[in-house]
Amino acid sequence: MAWKGLHLSRPARLNTADGQIVVSQDDGEARVPLEDVAFIVLDAPHATLTSTLLSACMEAGVVIVSVDARHTPNGIALPFHSHHRQAGVAATQIALGEPFKKRCWRRVVVAKIENQAAHLESLDRDAQALRAMAKLVGSGDPDNVEARAAREYWRGLYAKFTRDDASDLRNKLMNYGYAVARAGIARALVAYGLLPALGLHHASVTNAFNLADDVLEPFRPFVDALAASRAQDRETTDDLSIDDRRAMAGVLLSNALVGREMVSLLVASEKAAEGLVQAMEGSSAALLRLPSFVAPKAGPP
Repeated sequence: MAWKGLHLSRPARLNTADGQIVVSQDDGEARVPLEDVAFIVLDAPHATLTSTLLSACMEAGVVIVSVDARHTPNGIALPFHSHHRQAGVAATQIALGEPFKKRCWRRVVVAKIENQAAHLESLDRDAQALRAMAKLVGSGDPDNVEARAAREYWRGLYAKFTRDDASDLRNKLMNYGYAVARAGIARALVAYGLLPALGLHHASVTNAFNLADDVLEPFRPFVDALAASRAQDRETTDDLSIDDRRAMAGVLLSNALVGREMVSLLVASEKAAEGLVQAMEGSSAALLRLPSFVAPKAGPP
């Protein structure tokens, strides 16, 4: 089972040999078993890879994330490797009724709000209002409790903060982490035969990852926690450093609880995809398994 991620921040040449990813740089060569790798972030201006490696990554279910000139993730190479029931799962997904999708969306929103509350509580902040809001979410969230909870959450997390301020270091960190988490979730969805363009709630005709964006919501507080720890005691106008990007690329390796099991977010994404298929086939939103927030351990600054 894949459990590693590669973040390349220096010029490198990537190939494959003997079932391994071969990373060649000016100061030497490193090899990583292909079967151990779940994602690769190409965060270097002069990283090159062979078509043989690209094909091997798609066969092995490795997702590749590219970045733009400002080091912001801007693309995904997604493995559509064959699921043994690809057509059957897709047919079930296409046929889903609105009541079922609304029940699933309620579970997603409740999980997101509860994770936001747990994040605040891990910082010794008051989260009673968020806990109360989670109990008010109805099927499909017709009252948009999610948005109200978000306002409460950001007020509790930061004294002065605007989520859409692209120049703010905190937003830069979160956006980087969200993009990596989204790629990992998309990888898990296709591995279980799901079509990432067909969402439960998100339904943009221009978005190829509506379902990934649905499932991403309860994962966001994990990214927020990592970003907050990186931004601590720094100027909000700072740019992302290589260490920042490397840390945020590793968000999928953070711990989470799924039921009573402690797993990485990478594994949690797979359990979420598996649970969604089971929920669809069993017509029961209760079968959807989503991660519960675990406070990250203090690491080096």
